[in-house]
Amino acid sequence: MERKLAEFRARKKAQTEAEKPAVRVIQSEMKAISDDSPAMSTDTTELKPKTCPQSPHKEGVCLFELQQGVLSISARVMANSPAVLMRLVASAYAVAEKAGTIVRKVLQSGELGIVEKTGADDLQTLADRLVQKSICASLSKSFPKLTIIGEEELPAESVEEDLIENGHSSLILQKSCPDQYASLKEEELVVWVDPLDGTKEYTEGLLDHVTVLIGIAYGGTAIAGVINQPFYNYQIGAGASLGRTLWGVLGLGAFGFQLQEVPDGKRIITTTRSHSNKLVTDTVQAMEPHDVIRVGGAGNKIIQLVEGKASAYVFASPGCKKWDTCAPEAILHAVGGKLTDIHGNAFRYDANVKHMNSAGVLATLRNHQYYISRVPQAVLQALPSD
Repeated sequence: MERKLAEFRARKKAQTEAEKPAVRVIQSEMKAISDDSPAMSTDTTELKPKTCPQSPHKEGVCLFELQQGVLSISARVMANSPAVLMRLVASAYAVAEKAGTIVRKVLQSGELGIVEKTGADDLQTLADRLVQKSICASLSKSFPKLTIIGEEELPAESVEEDLIENGHSSLILQKSCPDQYASLKEEELVVWVDPLDGTKEYTEGLLDHVTVLIGIAYGGTAIAGVINQPFYNYQIGAGASLGRTLWGVLGLGAFGFQLQEVPDGKRIITTTRSHSNKLVTDTVQAMEPHDVIRVGGAGNKIIQLVEGKASAYVFASPGCKKWDTCAPEAILHAVGGKLTDIHGNAFRYDANVKHMNSAGVLATLRNHQYYISRVPQAVLQALPSD
């Protein structure tokens, strides 16, 4: 494994040098997009001097009244200022939108910059690298005390200004933060980032499988998530408006899609298309499905659940990591669904947990216990819970 990692790092370094011209082209296009965007404006309030009855001067600023005024304004600002969590989600939304644009630009350039990490089914592209740099740098700039954990192992280096997103979703800021999260501090939050979920499918042209995932956890629990689908609508053809962003917060709900359920009594299983094995197939069959859908990307599979295309996501194998499941879990839980390991145990998203979900993944919008009860005993024994 150490030799493979050393070889991967060497290939990645050589790849980085080779792809610099393509990166410059993409950055130039990103800058053009930014230059065309309307500038953000801020409102300012002017403090005017007033006559102070305690002052020997006819007109001046009374120190006491000025202090009281500043305190009053500060109190109003604090009272009206959105909670840290909502500001983070609003920023993550804008960052995810920019990420989707980067993913599309890399594909359009034709220079994917593919590198094998641990094998042919574990790939990294230029889009993975640029998007992770963009997300981590953007969120770190606005929330310097955050803990951010990304999938890709990237060298520490400066991030081009063109990749940084400073905006936010004003619609999200208008929503009230659930009371249990209203006083959270940014240093209490952990962000899990998968810059390109479904990388293999991205390289194969299965673009509807691809998502960008930004999950937010507090106290080990996934409490908010943002999922961008860069190529949503791509199958419509030329002229289609590409991309959409879904988001959700526990206690508030989930947005950006129409919640639907599969027809009553239908058991439609969505599972992996490229990482299957006997444990996976045995577990899927034990569910007695009416239909099985094999697609890429954990984010894509959760979207299938909340849009009524599947009733359960079953993956009875190690492979998924915390950055694959944090954002999807938060959105699924926000609409009443459930995501656990194959035993029915919840995942933890603390900063110091191991990244691998060793006991697989089982997610449902409804009837979670039924699917848990159908998991074969041999599979449970083969996949001990963390």
